[in-house]
Amino acid sequence: MAEAIAFDIAAELIIKLSSRALSQVGLWWNLKHDIQDLKRTVCQVKAVLLDAEEKSVTDNLVKVWLEELKDVLYDADDLLDDFSTEALRKDLSGGNKLTKEVRLFFSTSNQFAYGLKMGRKMKAIKARLASIEREANTFGFIPRDRPAETSFMTKRRQQTHSFERDDDIIGRDDDKAALLKLVLEFQSEENVYIIPIVGFGGLGKTALAQLVYNHEMVKNHFDLTMFACVSDDFDVKVIVANIIKSVTNQAPDQNLEMDQLQTQLRDKIDGKKYLLVLDDIWNEDPERWSRLKKLLMGGAKGSRIIVTTRSLRVAEITNKCQSHVLKLKGLSDDDAWSLFKRIAFEQGYADSTNSAFVEVGRQISGRCGGVPLAIRTIAGTLSLKKTANEWHSFKENELAKISQIEGEILPTLKLSYDHLPFHLKHCFAYCRLYPKDYRIRVQALVQLWIAQGFIKQLNQSQSLEEIGFGYFKDLVERSFFQEVGERYPWEGLTYKMHDLMHDLAESVAGMESSIVDSNKIASDVGEKCRHISINPLLIPSLIPLFKGKKLRTLLHFQDNNDQKLSDETWDLIIANCGCLRVLKLDSMGIRKISPSICKLKHLRYLDLSWNFNIKILPKSICKIQNLLALKLDWCDGLQELPKKIEKLVNLTHIGCEGCLSLTHMPRGIGKLTSLETLSMFVVDKDGSHGGADLSELRLLNNLRGELEIRNLGFVKNAKEKFKAANLKEKQHLRSLLLEWKFYFDFNDDEYDDDKSLEDLQPHPNLKELCIRGWRSDAKFPSWLSFLTNLVYMTIHQGNFKQIPSFVQFPCLKGLVISNLTELEYMDDNSPKGSQGEPQSFFPSLKHLSLRYCPNMMSWWRTTKPIDDDSNEDDTTVMGTSTMGFPCLSSLTIENCPLTSMPLYPSLDEDLMLSNTSSRPLKQTIKMNINAKAPLTSTSSLPLSKLKSFDVHKIEGLDTHTLDECLQHLTSLKRLTIEDCKEVDLEGMQWEPLKNLSHLEIDNIPKLVSLPIGLQHLVQLKTLKIHNCNGLRSLLPVFQHLTSLEDFLVMDCKELELSGAGIQIFQDHTSLRFLQLQNIPKCRHLPEWLQHLTNLQRLFLVNLPNLTSLPDEMRCLTNLQMLFMERIPQLEERCRKDSGADWHKIAHIPDIELIQNSSQIYY
Repeated sequence: MAEAIAFDIAAELIIKLSSRALSQVGLWWNLKHDIQDLKRTVCQVKAVLLDAEEKSVTDNLVKVWLEELKDVLYDADDLLDDFSTEALRKDLSGGNKLTKEVRLFFSTSNQFAYGLKMGRKMKAIKARLASIEREANTFGFIPRDRPAETSFMTKRRQQTHSFERDDDIIGRDDDKAALLKLVLEFQSEENVYIIPIVGFGGLGKTALAQLVYNHEMVKNHFDLTMFACVSDDFDVKVIVANIIKSVTNQAPDQNLEMDQLQTQLRDKIDGKKYLLVLDDIWNEDPERWSRLKKLLMGGAKGSRIIVTTRSLRVAEITNKCQSHVLKLKGLSDDDAWSLFKRIAFEQGYADSTNSAFVEVGRQISGRCGGVPLAIRTIAGTLSLKKTANEWHSFKENELAKISQIEGEILPTLKLSYDHLPFHLKHCFAYCRLYPKDYRIRVQALVQLWIAQGFIKQLNQSQSLEEIGFGYFKDLVERSFFQEVGERYPWEGLTYKMHDLMHDLAESVAGMESSIVDSNKIASDVGEKCRHISINPLLIPSLIPLFKGKKLRTLLHFQDNNDQKLSDETWDLIIANCGCLRVLKLDSMGIRKISPSICKLKHLRYLDLSWNFNIKILPKSICKIQNLLALKLDWCDGLQELPKKIEKLVNLTHIGCEGCLSLTHMPRGIGKLTSLETLSMFVVDKDGSHGGADLSELRLLNNLRGELEIRNLGFVKNAKEKFKAANLKEKQHLRSLLLEWKFYFDFNDDEYDDDKSLEDLQPHPNLKELCIRGWRSDAKFPSWLSFLTNLVYMTIHQGNFKQIPSFVQFPCLKGLVISNLTELEYMDDNSPKGSQGEPQSFFPSLKHLSLRYCPNMMSWWRTTKPIDDDSNEDDTTVMGTSTMGFPCLSSLTIENCPLTSMPLYPSLDEDLMLSNTSSRPLKQTIKMNINAKAPLTSTSSLPLSKLKSFDVHKIEGLDTHTLDECLQHLTSLKRLTIEDCKEVDLEGMQWEPLKNLSHLEIDNIPKLVSLPIGLQHLVQLKTLKIHNCNGLRSLLPVFQHLTSLEDFLVMDCKELELSGAGIQIFQDHTSLRFLQLQNIPKCRHLPEWLQHLTNLQRLFLVNLPNLTSLPDEMRCLTNLQMLFMERIPQLEERCRKDSGADWHKIAHIPDIELIQNSSQIYY
């Protein structure tokens, strides 16, 4: 990659050397002629770089020459950055306001000394470049112009798809069928059977495994599915942690020992029929594989492990039966062509009906060896070439040089890298710093590219970040990146790199970048290494090894808040890494930032996020005038930003989301007109901190993303200051949060409610708006109706009686109304008046939450509230049977006594009703009978796609109504019934709930025994029964619930667990967790306990009449944890070694006994 980077650096150097600012520097320090000479030499070298690039493929001496050239160009760039930094300092300190320090620096003697020093450095670089130029003459390079390239800035391409790329697998139907048969049908003697998928890189092993993993039949067949990427480092502890994370969606504590991790793993998988995919295994050591395999053998019969690997040796180790090793081959010619043409012609530049394109395209496709990744990548490259001649030239020149050795795919992929524009080569190679299989945040990556100077601003109308996002999009379209998407709103857009693409990035980056996770690798880092990703635990020991090296990047990608960065470590970084452009030290447990950080004068990107104990930043940080991004998100101990922050004139991003201790913004922040990110603006409540007022927002019109303004209730001269904030000019803002008071401040006497929102008008481009804590009697502002692009709206905490109608907002997907204690209705119109055309009634709303609005009796102002006991026909009340949300997915109504509202038949995620009326639910259930609106003209029953239903304290909800509702819920997975005093579960039909896996029953007084219908819940995994004081027996149903894994019964005063029910647990070998709490009639744990052979956790709480533990406790050989609390008669009996019952429980690894408010661990 040296030639690509060298060309880019040379081009940038020429621009800098031609600038007026550098000419001024030359005059100050008498370097004018040196600068001119340097520019002339760089221009001459640059002219031959394209020819040198071609020769370097076959001539190693030319390759070495290019590396040397790149190194000196980097040094020249550092020197010019020194010049521009000092010039910026002088410019900022102009006039008669020079500080003593600056006056001293720019005194005549000091300028002379600095000029001599810079002159010596300049002459040294000139000498090195002159030597390199002379050597170039010996190679006979031919000067050439840069080939014409169409940058994404000027290219108008047809937008045929979004980032959710169509990754349907082509040509793998037979492989898919064979794998599904092994996974679902094959009967093996072993409980856990291993199925290897083997093939060289890029064939689609992982894609095939994912396809089967996500297959609906597979999901329904297994109790548990898990996916873990292994890659190069076969560390059993890391693999176990990744498997646990796949189950829990949360990484286990890094400090856990292996014994603790394997206990957690067995707790999750033992006794369950599971599917585990271990992706990309390289380890060929049978002993290391055996250590992992032993931990995975506790699964129930029918469990499967799919292994993907490039090594046939690995496949043989994991499965001796060769007929069950799935060996992937390349695609057939026809399938390869199908995939190729789908991508190559998608941009519309090439004509898929033109025989010239088709002929050469088929030839190129045939040379890709049937490897899907190579086909995708090369086809992506050709999709941007407009003529058949360009395709023909690619085939005859570049493609002809590649030898087709099976498995040697990197040279083929490098063809597409070679065809990238120079700026994209730089950006792609930088991604090598991320670990394999890492999910990369696009916005952060683009900011790193900007910090390194990779982004070229050819068009001033676009920000650098927008241009960088265009670079990213270009790389996606060429198939360099995959799995692009937004998993969570807070995370933003993310992507991954295929491991082969990571290998390619590592290959082309060469010596320039390295991932350092050991002393050995650190010692191997050469003088030419500029970018490093490091294990944070090794920073103190490794940083000294980089002394003399000219690092531009120091990153880490591990959360490690246990690591404390000492003053000594700070000093090591600053002393040894003076050329840094990027320093990422998030989640490092940092308490204090070294004042000497100002010595990192080249720094552009500083990430200190998630360091909770940082309270202040040193004043000296404001001397880093090149700084572009200062990331402080979730430093929740941070009390203030630096007072002289306006000196950071290049600052573009201040990330301070979650900095909950900030008391104010520093004055002068409004001068930073280049700011694109300012997560939060905090109004100085009483002015005691001398903070900035809202007028400092006036000129910050480049702000993007989210802006949260806090403490608006404390603003003096509110009308004037609100207007001065000039929010209506901030056209790039995506999200705005207007907060009158922070959560904990509502008793503050200085708080002033009487303020209007009218002068806080945002730009109509706004996508998300949250108004929190506004308690004024004033009306909602008129501008709200103009925000037609709103996607999410939240109104939280207020005392107004009405809010604007959002009925016809075309883009609104989410609406949250909460804690509006005086709100009486949502819509000022009548039901028919608010509806209009069915397609205009909340046309996009997916999520609606109405919480803690105790006076909201009706959705509409003109609808007479109806008592729940009314005899009026539920389906015709006020014409509401024709009203409904057309595409609502989830609904929460909590503590809102709504008796009339639009109906919700389309819900397919969750419905939560708490302390509200049952009438809208009744009406929704009956919509299929009487509804006439187009939105309900569906063959499926209302709510038939609902996944989760939580019903709590619903007025008017009786057995018949709930039973009628449950008949519709055929897709339901979770059900909670709580505080429904009129409901008798015994009288209900449970057969339709065949997919139910989680059931909670809480405070149902009429429950005497478990309903007989529960025996139909064959998928039930979790059953929780709480506060059912009429419950006397678990018979006769419980013995049928043989799929149960978690059973909790609490506060059931009449429940008997022994006697006639002695055998009810004998078939419950799947049970993993049992909790018995506050059951006074539980006098002993009877014989049935011995049948719970896979029980892993047992909680016994407040069982005052339990006198001893049974001998059958010794049969619970898989029990990992026993927790006992408030069982006085067991305190002495379970004393370690000496207690009468100790021998029954001594085999249990984790025993916790709480007695008299003290806790004892065994």
